[in-house]
Amino acid sequence: MHRFYIPPENWNPEELILPESESHHCLNVLRLGAGSRVTVFNGKGYEITTTIVESNKGAVKLNSSAPQKTPPLRAHITLCQALPKGKNMELIIEKATELGVAEVYPLLSERTVIRLDPEEREKKREKWQRVAIEACKQSGQNWLPTIHCPQPTESFCASGFPDCQLPLVASLQPGSRRLKEILSAYQSEHQESMPDSALILIGPEGDYTPAEINMAQNAGCLPMTLGPIVLRTETAAIYSLSILAHELL
Repeated sequence: MHRFYIPPENWNPEELILPESESHHCLNVLRLGAGSRVTVFNGKGYEITTTIVESNKGAVKLNSSAPQKTPPLRAHITLCQALPKGKNMELIIEKATELGVAEVYPLLSERTVIRLDPEEREKKREKWQRVAIEACKQSGQNWLPTIHCPQPTESFCASGFPDCQLPLVASLQPGSRRLKEILSAYQSEHQESMPDSALILIGPEGDYTPAEINMAQNAGCLPMTLGPIVLRTETAAIYSLSILAHELL
């Protein structure tokens, strides 16, 4: 069944109307019409399975119906991703959404090839948020992750992470521990409980510089190894989120 997104600010179960872009996709791409059954969601856990009533000048109206609530995932996982080259960020956001990430912070590191001015950063954020919406539609995910505006790694780490119980940084440096070791130590310190929130910093091609790794550690991040094989940045992101989701969600 086709799924469509209605932003929370426009979400009204008593008067369901698809936004313009979703109406266009519904009518002109999928060729759906009155009587077609569809699912709509608002990215905050609510979805409704309903039928199309009519389309008026491109605005698709749906039957009102009681929404169903999908409970939030057990842990709040945040991906802090140094911008990769090309379109790899879109792939990372798509897969991060499928894996249940709650937030994505794109970071501009010293070795990041892409350089963006403030206006370009906002345009990128809007584009990546649309990628996350499409990933929710395809995967059945009813919780839409928040995609933040790109910012320098230094400014992101400046205030530390007081609201995160388990901040991590993927690191190739000696002394980095596997996630299972880190979680075992965490449980020993917290009466066997598991963290309700975690974030992971993933470096760009060539990884973070030693200075950036130190900066992340000074902000409270624990260095985590991803194994003996050097991974591409998009592989590192997907791998890290997969093991975090397996252990925490």
